Amino acid sequence: MKKDIHPKYTHKRKVTCISCGFTFVTGSTAEEDISVEICSHCHPFYTGVDRVVDTENLIKKYEERQKKAQAKAKSFKSLKKKQEKAKKVKQETPTKELTLKDMLAQLNS
Repeated sequence: MKKDIHPKYTHKRKVTCISCGFTFVTGSTAEEDISVEICSHCHPFYTGVDRVVDTENLIKKYEERQKKAQAKAKSFKSLKKKQEKAKKVKQETPTKELTLKDMLAQLNS
């Protein structure tokens, strides 16, 4: 093996779980202590307890996006109804074709 090319291995690196706060010591080449989002003490696979681990508020963000989308769809539907009503009213009113004489009369008045 070549000398001085491999990282230094430390036998005592502290690992801290952000979700449950559990800490343990392990060996690593990292220069600082390690923090993990989820560990074996709080992971559903190891604990057998189903729970949602949402460290970045992803569920809350998703629900907010869904509410905005529903509101937008509702406003789009109401706008579509207004346009349809306006179209019906426009179709019901008889359109009188204006002659050039009538158009000029409107401009002069």
